[in-house]
Amino acid sequence: MKRAIYSGTFDPITLGHTDIIKRACKIFDEVIVAVALSTSKKPMFSLEQRVEMAKLSTKKLSNVKVIGFDTLLVDFAKEHESDIIIRGLRAVSDFEYELQMGYANSSINPNLETIYLMPNLQHSFISSSIVRTLLNFGGKIEHLITPEVHRYIKEIS
Repeated sequence: MKRAIYSGTFDPITLGHTDIIKRACKIFDEVIVAVALSTSKKPMFSLEQRVEMAKLSTKKLSNVKVIGFDTLLVDFAKEHESDIIIRGLRAVSDFEYELQMGYANSSINPNLETIYLMPNLQHSFISSSIVRTLLNFGGKIEHLITPEVHRYIKEIS
């Protein structure tokens, strides 16, 4: 069985993220959405809330598991017996950072492969930081996240 890990802070998970997850599901037998604690990024939502939003966004995808974590990604991958990391690329500006991270992970575990997927063009501008900014100012966000996540955010606000 080929298992891939798609990691991120997912603060919150967006349609761009779910697009990458759906693409990965077509390629791999199982996709683990690994939600990072990422305290250094000072997330708007708690780890538990972000895990719940990721579960709500992927509940119709039978080959997806959502797991929160607070370790190095290479250690998480080893623990979950995966040697494939999925990363999303929206723009050229993402590439340099993602390439460095891929090389860093590979330097720790040479068997770890990083695969880069692009979201659909209609989702390429969406980022969690845009969603958070709009949330802070009461802006419209329902076109950037799944209806399930939108309802969840309204419930916890």
